[in-house]
Amino acid sequence: MENVVLTIHLILALLLVGIVLLQRSEGGGLGMGGGNSVMSGRGATTALQKLTWLLAAAFIATSLTLTILAARGTEGASVLDQIGVDAPVAPPAGDLPAGSDLLPPAPADAPLAPPAADAPATPPAASE
Repeated sequence: MENVVLTIHLILALLLVGIVLLQRSEGGGLGMGGGNSVMSGRGATTALQKLTWLLAAAFIATSLTLTILAARGTEGASVLDQIGVDAPVAPPAGDLPAGSDLLPPAPADAPLAPPAADAPATPPAASE
């Protein structure tokens, strides 16, 4: 269903670009140069203008439909769940290799110690 709507959406986009390029330019920004402008309300609506409005409405409808279809399949799911990636799990404390940068997990009931008042914001660089 989503592929069909997406195909229609792409065809509408190409048709809309083509129809807009076929229309006659009136010169001047926002139709200020001619008496037959869309802004005045008195100008005669041509078949190309009607077709442009029809294609634009259909383009917006397919955009909304694609948004609804995409949102329907992702309710309550994480992005990681959608691509099938498992969350990283820290190894148990006994399985850490010597010289590893990983610290063993702290016990769940251990309170967090507040930082010292004169502690730097970043640790000093290791000198070798």
